[in-house]
Amino acid sequence: MNRRTFIRNTAATSLALSQTGHLLAALEPDNAYRKNIGIQLYTLRDALGKDPAGTLKQVAAAGYKQVELYGFPDADALVSGAKDAGLAINSAHFQWDCVVDPKDAELSDFARVVEKAHSLGLTELVIPYLTDGQRGGLDSYKKIAANANKAAGMAKKAGIRLSYHNHNFEFQPKEGGTTGYDIFIKEFSRDVFFEIDVFWVKAAGLDPVELITKLKGRVSQLHLKDLKSGIAIPSYATDVPHDAFQELGDGIIAMEPILSAAKAAGVKHCHVEQDQSPDALASIRQSMDYLRKL
Repeated sequence: MNRRTFIRNTAATSLALSQTGHLLAALEPDNAYRKNIGIQLYTLRDALGKDPAGTLKQVAAAGYKQVELYGFPDADALVSGAKDAGLAINSAHFQWDCVVDPKDAELSDFARVVEKAHSLGLTELVIPYLTDGQRGGLDSYKKIAANANKAAGMAKKAGIRLSYHNHNFEFQPKEGGTTGYDIFIKEFSRDVFFEIDVFWVKAAGLDPVELITKLKGRVSQLHLKDLKSGIAIPSYATDVPHDAFQELGDGIIAMEPILSAAKAAGVKHCHVEQDQSPDALASIRQSMDYLRKL
């Protein structure tokens, strides 16, 4: 073996061992994400509407350690139910118009969101969605980025990070082939983070691991959900079939490399979410069983 071949083979072996080490760390029983796995409560919106306290006790019994709120700041029943069930609350999806389409330049409504989040000890606030009218051309995304930058500065003063949660439409090529997500990556200040939803990234035809790795240091949290085999991708429409949303391990998205990439990228929290399910409580239990067996 000549010197050049030896060096090349040694480098390849070192890289493989490094990647294997990251993967094994992600699969350890005491992995930080597994130990503190969260649930985005939108998954359970129907059950929570009928019995928030009882539903949250079932969430805790299933093994989840934290919850991510939705509809914040109008989420008092979820907050009290989570606390009674012993579930931590670190993050909330909030009513996003107060940032995306604010009524005043001071973002006064968002200031009230931050104040309440701070009083509850939250550390993460997340812009969860954009309506059809809010996701026009690239200029629309630039305007949203400018507002998010201003909001992130306000949140930072309260010790809270602001993030943006993706769907698939942000990855649709627009003028010149540039996407809305490209604009966010470029225009967001370093105080605005990304909450990456791996299902929607995959639905858009992209690799979640590559995106997490690309945004190392800028990804605050992940949403873990699986995508049914046979669904046409890339797709940029949000009205995918309900059964496209699968329990972890039942679809085409490998979770182990994602958890490994999350650790390497400095991701703080991972939350299971399943937008649609005929039995949401059964689904979150199945996803938890999958995570325990990884």
